[in-house]
Amino acid sequence: MKISLIEPLNVRKEIIEKFGASLKEMGHEFVSYDTLAENEEEQIERIKDSEIVMIANHPFKEGAVAAAKDLKMLDVAFTGIDHVAADACRERNIMICNAAGYSTETVAELVIGMAVAGLRNMAKANDVVRKGGTSAGLGGREIAGRTVGIIGLGAIGSRCAKLFLAFGAKVIAYNRSQKEEMKALGVEYKSMDEVLAESDIISLNLPNNAETKGLISKEKIALMKNDAVFINCARGPIVDNAALADALNNDELGFACIDVYDMEPPIPADYPLLHAKNTLLTPHQAFISEEAMERRAQIVFENVYAFLAGKPQNVKA
Repeated sequence: MKISLIEPLNVRKEIIEKFGASLKEMGHEFVSYDTLAENEEEQIERIKDSEIVMIANHPFKEGAVAAAKDLKMLDVAFTGIDHVAADACRERNIMICNAAGYSTETVAELVIGMAVAGLRNMAKANDVVRKGGTSAGLGGREIAGRTVGIIGLGAIGSRCAKLFLAFGAKVIAYNRSQKEEMKALGVEYKSMDEVLAESDIISLNLPNNAETKGLISKEKIALMKNDAVFINCARGPIVDNAALADALNNDELGFACIDVYDMEPPIPADYPLLHAKNTLLTPHQAFISEEAMERRAQIVFENVYAFLAGKPQNVKA
């Protein structure tokens, strides 16, 4: 089979070479690229004649699926697959596998860092000290003793809950199903509106799909405390980000830490959150760490080995 890794996995070259060599030893053709395709035409050229295509988090649209005449398996080095034309793949019986679990720790740790940054005014403090100011008025609040609300208690949400509990917070959560393990740790399940209204810190940890798009609406944002810290390291389209910016500018919400947007960075200059006060914005980096990238590479190549052995794993579609 021809196996093509068509975009970088952000790991050392030797790691890719090691995995690629093992595929070649098995008698397969393996090609890889260490740059992003500049357009769909270049992407299509890279996937030509490939039976397995490996991608990360950049779009793989209907045109690419249609052009990949020999494609049997799309291996996505990412947790979500909302950037993939999944319906088009299903129509052609192209299997989609993902890299579930690689970024759980990395995302959860950034959520904690953002919570500390939001409560302790770290973004403002950075600006103040660079302008010759002092710590006056920048003391902030502790996580310990606060109520933390987790919206979506999957793998990442559960890890966030455990870390917040270790800080001494009370954790409440909204999820469609309930885990006895989390209840045993002291997590209390509530309705979404209750979680939004009662929490001092809110972490959004949901996938982006037809059910969740726009879920955190203007009305939902209005339920939050006016001094709450809202954190989104999940997906941008889940939130009405224009309404979120309005709430921040009108002092109806305390602070927002945002890693994801309605588009991938770079963000347009007129995007509302860029001009909202009391924000800490990062460029979709929650999933990126040296350890996470190496875990991701391991998982996606293991997906290939499993598929070749007739025992596919991490199948999403």
